[in-house]
Amino acid sequence: MEKKTVNPWKWQDERSYSQAVEVKNVQSTLYCSGQAAIDPDGTSSNKDMKSQLEQAIANLEEVISTAGYECGGIVRLNIYTTSTEELWPHFPILQEWIATHAIQQAVTMLEVKGLFETLKVELEATVVK
Repeated sequence: MEKKTVNPWKWQDERSYSQAVEVKNVQSTLYCSGQAAIDPDGTSSNKDMKSQLEQAIANLEEVISTAGYECGGIVRLNIYTTSTEELWPHFPILQEWIATHAIQQAVTMLEVKGLFETLKVELEATVVK
């Protein structure tokens, strides 16, 4: 697989994403449903934003690894949140996770009116290998 990021500017570097990611010679692609703070028994979390973000990241990692992929292969990450204001102070958690796995991804973050039940943040990814 060949992966190339496209960044005409530098400002996105501080926000831990790329403007575009070009991928060639891909063996396979995994399209992950949005992962949120839902326990293995299907119970939605009613905890704070920080806890929900950490669990959403862990759940996304679980899906990716169970499918036989690696987090470093994420090329697209969509972030849905019920409150960007509440999420923003915890954004360094996401940035640290991105750095740990050397992820180079295009990102879209959207504030939405609501997510399923009591959820506050959801992560949707496209992964290649």
